[in-house]
Amino acid sequence: MVKKLYPVCARCTKAVCYPQIKSGEEPPIDEAPAFCPMKLMPEVIEKATAEYDRPEVKEFARLASVQEFECYEQLPEGRRTKIPRVEELIQFAGKCGYQRLGIAFCTGLTNEARILTDVLEHKGFEVVSVRCKVGATPKERIGIREEEKIQGPGWLETMCSPIVQAEILNAAGVDLAIMLGLCIGHDTLFIKYCRVPMTVIAVKDRVFGHNPLAALYLANTGYYGRLMTKTK
Repeated sequence: MVKKLYPVCARCTKAVCYPQIKSGEEPPIDEAPAFCPMKLMPEVIEKATAEYDRPEVKEFARLASVQEFECYEQLPEGRRTKIPRVEELIQFAGKCGYQRLGIAFCTGLTNEARILTDVLEHKGFEVVSVRCKVGATPKERIGIREEEKIQGPGWLETMCSPIVQAEILNAAGVDLAIMLGLCIGHDTLFIKYCRVPMTVIAVKDRVFGHNPLAALYLANTGYYGRLMTKTK
């Protein structure tokens, strides 16, 4: 039985999509591995790339690339980074002409949401914010049992409601939604129901201070080597 090929860019050592060549030269796609999506799915790539011909998409993509460029500076000793993500958010929202920003945050990051609101307001934006517990809906609504409550049996525990968060920001007419620390799964629902442009300022990681990449950096060490243990 022939195994079907599918894109695995994470395993690629060629990166012909990002060649170090001069303008006008053609990327050496023939050198790409068999699992390269440029070989496997050229029609998909062509159709998707055509979306950039839409004026509003093209301009948005252009501004995003300009923002990426401005995150670096060229010095005599070489190129270096200079702008953290919060400042990128401020600059990009300004480039796009956004005025009203919406923050969907986890109640566990209330302090961070308050600081971010202060920062954005100081930069001239109008800020709408909504916490994950909005609606105060008991977890029983989604079938959570008493023994599955974080605070333990007998307590009223309200559910995280990312769908409500998304719909509130949709209804508030925000120009850009900002996701701050929503849990896995809850963030998925928020993304699904959010109908305005959105970005992420931080994701939830209760152990590593909301820096999930720390676990990957430790995956080949004695600290978190269990991540590399094969599951049967």
